[in-house]
Amino acid sequence: MAVIEQLICTQADGTISFGNYKLASKSKLDNFEHGGDLYKVKTFKEITKLEKNGMFVYESVPGTTVLNLKATGKETSFQVEGPEDAQITLELLEETAYRVYVDGADVGEMKTNLGGKLSLSVELSEDKPVSVRIEKVD
Repeated sequence: MAVIEQLICTQADGTISFGNYKLASKSKLDNFEHGGDLYKVKTFKEITKLEKNGMFVYESVPGTTVLNLKATGKETSFQVEGPEDAQITLELLEETAYRVYVDGADVGEMKTNLGGKLSLSVELSEDKPVSVRIEKVD
């Protein structure tokens, strides 16, 4: 897989992909329209951040490339790639339990904080994407 040269794009399946962890300096793209929403991405080797309609969606330290991000009320899924292990923070529903899967393995149940943030660590290696799926626990 490759980094996203245009920083953010819509995929044929309706998902979005974003981020370029190979950039040496910060790059950003504002007002990317997808599904009636406006997205903003900031990315480079140290951090990748995505906002939707001015609200936080995703952040990774160090920077990553995210492929096929899909978010519904019940589930968020994507593939992530980067040169080294990353700390990923997502904005979900506040004080809600979620089941987290990394590369198909159930890594347990996690609960978001008052702000709705969920943080997880993902072991990464360049050019080998890792799938992440987060399901809301009923």
